[in-house]
Amino acid sequence: MGPDAIPDESFRTTRPDIVGPDVPDVPFPIKLSGPVQHGFGRGSKDLGCPTANLPDDSLPPMINAAKTGVYYGYAQVTPSEGTTSSLSDQDVCVLPMVMSFGWNPFYHNERMTAEIHIMHEFKTDFYGYDMKALVLGYIRPELQYTSREALIEDIEFDKKVALKSMARPGYEKYMSDPFFTV
Repeated sequence: MGPDAIPDESFRTTRPDIVGPDVPDVPFPIKLSGPVQHGFGRGSKDLGCPTANLPDDSLPPMINAAKTGVYYGYAQVTPSEGTTSSLSDQDVCVLPMVMSFGWNPFYHNERMTAEIHIMHEFKTDFYGYDMKALVLGYIRPELQYTSREALIEDIEFDKKVALKSMARPGYEKYMSDPFFTV
C-alpha cells in the first residue's frame, strides 16, 4: 500500500498488535540525533499526540535505509551541554517512541519529516534540547486518511503496537545502548 493509498476497513481492523522479528533485523537499529526543533504545531493541537521534530540534516540515516511509514524504538531528550535544564529525571530517561517518517499525506507535507512521539508526559517543552532516537522496527506504511478521527485511531493503535513489540527482550536491551546518555 503506497503513501497515497486510502486504508480500507479490512486493513485497519486486521493489523497485528506485535510487529517485527524477536530481535531488530537489518536495517535496524537506525540512529538519529539532533536538536529538537519546532514542527508544524499540529501533533498536540490536532491529534492529541505531541511530537518532537528533528532537523532535516539528521534524516539521511533513515532516508538511506528505510521506506516512509510509522516506526518504533527508543528516544532520549537531554539538555545541550553547558545549559541548565527544566526537565525532570524521568524526562531525561530513555523512553519508548513512535515515529512518523515521510510526507504525512493527510497534511500534504512538501518535505519529508521525522516526527517523534515520545510515550511520556513531559511537563515542559524541550525545543533546542538534544534528542537521540534509536529506530528499531517498522509498524506500517504511510496512509492517506479520509478523516482526522481515523488517523487518531491508528496513531493510538500504533502506540500500543510499539509498546508490545518493544516488550520483547531483544528490544528492551536497547534502552541501555551506549548511543544514549545513561
